Amino acid sequence: MTPQDLDTKEVKTWCPGCPNNGILQAIKGALAELVNDNKLQIKDVAVVTGVGCHAKIYDYINVNAFYGLHGRTLPTCLGLRLSNPELKVIGFGGDGATYAEGIAHFIHNCRYNADIKFFVHNNQNFSLTTGQASPVSEKGFIDGTNPTGVKEQPLNPIELALISGATFVARGYALDTEHLKNLMKQAIEHNGFAFIDILQPCIIYHNQTPYFQKNIYKLGEDHNPADFDTALVQGKEWDYCFDRDQKVPIGVFYKTQKLTFEGKWSNFKQPWYTVERKINWEEGIKEFK
Repeated sequence: MTPQDLDTKEVKTWCPGCPNNGILQAIKGALAELVNDNKLQIKDVAVVTGVGCHAKIYDYINVNAFYGLHGRTLPTCLGLRLSNPELKVIGFGGDGATYAEGIAHFIHNCRYNADIKFFVHNNQNFSLTTGQASPVSEKGFIDGTNPTGVKEQPLNPIELALISGATFVARGYALDTEHLKNLMKQAIEHNGFAFIDILQPCIIYHNQTPYFQKNIYKLGEDHNPADFDTALVQGKEWDYCFDRDQKVPIGVFYKTQKLTFEGKWSNFKQPWYTVERKINWEEGIKEFK
């Protein structure tokens, strides 16, 4: 399989030059390589998206997919995973949807350690609706609804995922597709909740590409992803602001193994739709008559 085998006939409507194209290239490359290495069957992949610029990836990758609601990618992923444990469920979200109205779903799926892979296109604003501030917009960010600048410190998704219990926490960069592809492969192979916060600068409303090009660096071989305390320190190294010349680490911050959400329930050992159920409705409603 080649990445081009996952192409569709849909015309891309992302802005010309949008870094979302790098995320699309990375996921197609990751899936193709996993298939070629006999680690995955493409028929078992199920992609879920929400609403926003990120969600257009649904149209451009030829796999089983579900177009969901804004901020509700993760509950849909969890439903798919529980209904059919044979599926490799991959969710895509935007920073606005994930860290605003979807934040409870994010925290609890980290806590559950459900076997879901979740990739967030983080451009630090609501780009599809013309650039309003999101929970990860930097302090001082100016938009139509914040003409004097955002006054709050942004959330740090890496820190949040770590303290919420995610067992695979990484950060990627949409303009380094080879590195991002390898992160995605590791995440897809991970048994448990795997999260990648993907820095994806919006070239129209929040173009921080020059800052990232200057300050991004890759976590080196000396980094131990099994060390939670070190992962937390490195996750805090950049505070998602641009007022100081801070270095921005990308790579796998933390990786560990623990029992998955599904593994705690014996009735999840086979797809629910294959279980034959005989329901005695008369017996069931007798007490309500």
